Amino acid sequence: MALSDVDVQKQIKHMMAFIEQEANEKAEEIDAKSEEEFNIEKGRLVQTQRLKIMKYYEKKEKQIEQQKKIQMSTMRNQARLKVLRARDDLISELLSDAKLRLSGIVADPAIYQGLLDKLVLQGLLRLLEPVAIVRCRPQDLLLVEAAVQKAIPEYMMVSQKCVEVQVDQEVHLATNAAGGVEVYSSNQRIKVSNTLESRLDLLAQQKMPDIRKALFGANANRKFFI
Repeated sequence: MALSDVDVQKQIKHMMAFIEQEANEKAEEIDAKSEEEFNIEKGRLVQTQRLKIMKYYEKKEKQIEQQKKIQMSTMRNQARLKVLRARDDLISELLSDAKLRLSGIVADPAIYQGLLDKLVLQGLLRLLEPVAIVRCRPQDLLLVEAAVQKAIPEYMMVSQKCVEVQVDQEVHLATNAAGGVEVYSSNQRIKVSNTLESRLDLLAQQKMPDIRKALFGANANRKFFI
């Protein structure tokens, strides 16, 4: 039995409604899937950026902490150097004051003559040359000549050697020097410095650990080798 036009139109409408419903459902499914994928991707991007930000600030925090450590270390070193400079300045002032006080020894002729006797003899014994040249301040010439005359027999007795000693009449130590003598070999290549300044410097070097301990207390981190 043939379908009437009305029946054909009904079937066409029914089929169109079915297709439209399928299309709507498919579109909704696609939209839902797209939304889900979008949310997943968005979450992934957000998490990625969050991790990047966290790493960035973590790196910055470490850099700041490192800078703080460097600054603290620099400040500690600067403070330590400042203390060391202050201590060295104090010791230099004390040594300078001690050198000024040497004039008190020279001011007493008896004490100074006895000291010159010992300095000349010690210089000859350290030099151990057959010919020696002794230099002194111009104002000490007479005292040194007397010290040389006394030192020669004592030197010969101790060393069992002869010695010829010349007191330099042309070249002298500086007039403003503290005092004492310098003893040279005949060719002047060997020198024994027994000036009061050199003796004070040597004593200061030998006693420096005790000086620092007396002034600043014991320091286990600082050692001296003599």
